Amino acid sequence: MIPVALEPYLLLAFAAVIPTAIWRISAVLLARRIRETSPVFDWVRFVATALLAGVVVKLIFSPSGALGAVPLYGRLGGVAAALATFFFAGRRELLAIAVGEAVLIGSYFLAN
Repeated sequence: MIPVALEPYLLLAFAAVIPTAIWRISAVLLARRIRETSPVFDWVRFVATALLAGVVVKLIFSPSGALGAVPLYGRLGGVAAALATFFFAGRRELLAIAVGEAVLIGSYFLAN
C-alpha cells in the first residue's frame, strides 16, 4: 500500500517519465540503423549543435537565477576564457570548463 501523501508525487513522476521515455527508447532503437556518414546523422548533429548554441546564447544574454547576478562582461569573459583554454590547451574540456567557471565566479565577486 502506497501512503496517500506519496500518490501525487508518484503520479507526477510517471506522467513526466513515460512520455519522455517513449521518445528516448525509440530514438535509441532508430539510431542503431543510422550510419555515421549518413546525411540524417549530419542533420541530427547540426540540430543538436544549434539547440546547444541557442541555450548558451540565452544563458549569456538573458540569464535567470543566480547567473543573473553575474555581470554581462563576466558571462562573456567566462565563455571567451573557456573557448581560449579549450583550443590552446589541447582541447581539454574539463580544464576549459574549470577556467570558464573561475572567470564567472571571479567576475561575480569583483562586481559585488
